[in-house]
Order: sequence, then C-alpha cells, then structure tokens
Amino acid sequence: MASILPTMKNKVFFACLIAVVTACSSPKYKNPHVAIKTQFGDIEVELYPDQAPKSVAAFLSYVDAGYYERASFYRVLNEDNQPTGNVGAALIQGGIYKNASLDTLKITTIPHETTAQTKILHTNGTLSLARQAPGTASTEFFICVGDQPGFDYGGENNSDKQGYAAFGKVIKGMDVVIKIYGRPSNGEMLVPEVLIQNIERL
Repeated sequence: MASILPTMKNKVFFACLIAVVTACSSPKYKNPHVAIKTQFGDIEVELYPDQAPKSVAAFLSYVDAGYYERASFYRVLNEDNQPTGNVGAALIQGGIYKNASLDTLKITTIPHETTAQTKILHTNGTLSLARQAPGTASTEFFICVGDQPGFDYGGENNSDKQGYAAFGKVIKGMDVVIKIYGRPSNGEMLVPEVLIQNIERL
C-alpha cells in the first residue's frame, strides 16, 4: 500500500500542475477584448475575428502600434445635428483624425467587409469602421447609440448601399458611451473633444 500512495500523489500533483499551466496559457477570452480608456471611464469591446477578420486584424495592429494613445472621440451624430428629411443616425466617432502623424497617415486602408458577409449588424453598442468610399476605412471608428439598420448592407445611410464594416460590440461601459454622446457639440463636432487615453488589449 505504501508504494502505491506516492504514485497516486504524484499523479494528483501533475494533474493539478497541468491544469494550472493550461489555465495560464489559455486566452482570457474566446474573442479578443479591448478597453477604450477615456476620461469618463473605460469602454470594453469584444471583437469578432472569425466574422470580420480583416477589420479586426487591422484594428488590433493599430492598438498594438500605440496609435490610439491620446486619440479622441471628436464627432457625434444625433437628432439635433442632422438635416430634416435625412436618414437619422446616432453614434459617437473616434480615432486619431485630430492628432494623426505623418507615419499614421501612411496606413494602408482596409478592404471593406460588409454586414452581408460578416452577419454583424449595427445594433446598439456595435463598433464599426468609419469610411468614405468602400475600402477607404483605416483608424477611425464609431459606436452605435441604439440600433442603426441604415448602416447595414443595403441600408439608407450610404448612397452606395454597401454599409459600414462592423467588427465588434460594447459589452461593458455603454453608460460611458451615452455620457460622451450627451456632451456639448458644435454641429457634428464634440466641443471639446473627449480624450481617449489609449486603447489596450485585455
């Protein structure tokens, strides 16, 4: 009996060790999470690389490069600053537009991933890439306030009907989004801008 017990103890020890090592080496989340750290608090976002691989890879490359350090939320769309008769939208937009360096201005644009491809719709809290023509998006992004079907493929907010490239969703900190959304603005521009201290992986 004495010769069996050490073997059993060893098995239990190694089983526990393997469990600890596995837990430490496993990713914290199934999908990548980032924290958008603002002067009003953090906004935690889950990203969906399986559905929007190009958009997520580009965004994370900007995060890892430190491009969003001292970026800002600078634009808001609400019912008070859109012409009557236009398709309404509600969002806050941020990025490095206001402090872009020569290096960041050389960033390659991202191929457009439509919501028809990704199946990520522009519902409340969705993170999406700002753009002009399809395929021109890069570092600038927006967060939907309420559901925005006009931003989806075939929607009314773009004359090209290609919509925007959604690639993530706010899972914590929507109260911070609403606080930023309610800040003073001059037309569509927040006055003052809301500081993004940084965007970091979690």
